[in-house]
Amino acid sequence: MSTDPEITMANGSASSRPPGITAWHRLADPTPQRLALWARGEDRTRWEACGRDWDAVAVHPMANGLDVLDAMGLHLDDGYPVLGDRIGDVLYVLVPPGTAHTAAGLPGVRVLGAGHQLLMPTTGHGTAAAHWISPPPEAQPDFVPSGRFTARLRAAFAPDHEKAATS
Repeated sequence: MSTDPEITMANGSASSRPPGITAWHRLADPTPQRLALWARGEDRTRWEACGRDWDAVAVHPMANGLDVLDAMGLHLDDGYPVLGDRIGDVLYVLVPPGTAHTAAGLPGVRVLGAGHQLLMPTTGHGTAAAHWISPPPEAQPDFVPSGRFTARLRAAFAPDHEKAATS
């Protein structure tokens, strides 16, 4: 049972977030310094296989995924691995391996598990196409709980999903 206050998602549907808290949005907003580093082009990325150490849930537009993370009340300093793609406006939330499939079929959501690859930053700042919004800690990361994340996504997209199913 959720006790979070209600908010409006970027897609217009209702979800919840404590009033005035937009921590994940602030964290995802690139600073002028980060933009300057990206413009220099010295940082690198590489493709990494999904499904072994983690799965990923991709949410487009990014704002919808950030709304869900805020609504979940996840603390920014807990080291949940979350990536941003500013070029494609996609948020990638890393979840435990074998669990991303629970979000399959939701509008604006792609599931990346075994057989998929994800562009990952190899340097501290990453690039506009792949940068850490919340980098994982050096030790084993605490993944975003896929069940809770998917439940929030379903609640946020249920009106759109139900309209599409009845059309």
